[in-house]
Amino acid sequence: MKKEGFLYRIFDLYYDGFRNMTLGKTLWAIILIKLFVIFVILKVFFFPNFLQSKVASGEEADYVSNELAERSQ
Repeated sequence: MKKEGFLYRIFDLYYDGFRNMTLGKTLWAIILIKLFVIFVILKVFFFPNFLQSKVASGEEADYVSNELAERSQ
């Protein structure tokens, strides 16, 4: 890459910023841990796959359409 190029200057800005960061690294670690908890742990325990437990494979669309029709009445 050219050292005067636009993309190089953008990369250098972020690279230098993250390299000199002290408190920011801790904050990024906290953010990543929170995202892991939100998307992995909560999904496993609070959002089970209902279709897999109630419907045979291949009949998911029929089940969902029947449920929507019943709830709209």
